[in-house]
Amino acid sequence: MQQLTTIGLNHYLTISALLLGFGLFAVMTRKNAIVVLMGVELILNAANINFLAFSKYNGGMQGVMFALFVIVIAAAEAAIALAVVINIFKIFKSVDVSERDSLKE
Repeated sequence: MQQLTTIGLNHYLTISALLLGFGLFAVMTRKNAIVVLMGVELILNAANINFLAFSKYNGGMQGVMFALFVIVIAAAEAAIALAVVINIFKIFKSVDVSERDSLKE
């Protein structure tokens, strides 16, 4: 006989923690702006998984609404950030984050 395992809240939280860790690692250690943006997207996806998991196990639609809001914000952030990265590349011919200290002036 097969024993079916159910996916519980701990499984969702573990996946979310892994995504958060990978996202933080990408943001903290990488110098390429595109990789940093991908790390931010991983962090936002980790938050979405938490919202949806708690919404599923607590009953209610608040988590789903927050997740939809985060998805809209992430899409807008990606569009604006990519436009900024493209303009930085046009000006400086590089997207290395550590070299962009001249933007302070």
